[in-house]
Amino acid sequence: MSNNAFEAAVKQEEEYLRVVYPTAEDIPGCMNLFDIYLSCNAIRTQVKSLYRHGRMSICGDKLDDFKFCMSMKMMHPEEKRDAWIRRRAEWWATRRLTRSSEDIWEMRSEPLKNYPAPLSKETLATQSRTVQ
Repeated sequence: MSNNAFEAAVKQEEEYLRVVYPTAEDIPGCMNLFDIYLSCNAIRTQVKSLYRHGRMSICGDKLDDFKFCMSMKMMHPEEKRDAWIRRRAEWWATRRLTRSSEDIWEMRSEPLKNYPAPLSKETLATQSRTVQ
């Protein structure tokens, strides 16, 4: 990932995020970020991550977001908004320019052969008897 491509992506993300968060009141609060961190450790989230990525969910970035929010408590609201937008823009730019969960799975061009396996005559006969 080249530095120029990263900076261009950050700039694009900042422009978009300034529209999404037009005022300082629109950025997420620290308690909301703490709730997001706690929900990251929930069983549902962990199972989904295991399925999508092949590993348990790593929640350190969500804890870092909460800590970052706490560190901005004494900032002026507009400075806080700018700092939040810059941080999120860098996160989105990194995500755009690196691999994603879609890189894990290879898409099939045709279905698997003999899947599901054809039912035998004996199985069909047994199933028809249980239905009657």
